[in-house]
Amino acid sequence: MSILKQAVHGVFIHTENLKRSAAWYSWLLDLPYNESEVESPVYNIPVHEGVHLTIDDHTFDPEHVFEPVQTPVFNFFTEDVKHSYDQLQANGVTITRDIEQHGDFGWFNIEDPDRNTVMICGTIQK
Repeated sequence: MSILKQAVHGVFIHTENLKRSAAWYSWLLDLPYNESEVESPVYNIPVHEGVHLTIDDHTFDPEHVFEPVQTPVFNFFTEDVKHSYDQLQANGVTITRDIEQHGDFGWFNIEDPDRNTVMICGTIQK
């Protein structure tokens, strides 16, 4: 018997401003957002697939010093990398790494409002 399940349960995104980040990630994933439902220290983004996504402002941890993550620790999936890149760029999202491609698979990086690096991966449509 394994000590742990062979699965990833969740991803934590650390933030300085929980409501701003909750609104931004909800916008990014096209999910409903109600500011009155956001209560410190964490907000669980209501994703429909994959692992849980939790935003954490560390309100109850006075020793915590926020530092943006510069190397992506997770990615979001898209069925059309180029379209997603163009749409995010048109909406003023900071692109920190242009599209890289390997066969029909590609990726690029963006920056969230806390300057955390987030990777977008998926299919390169022809």
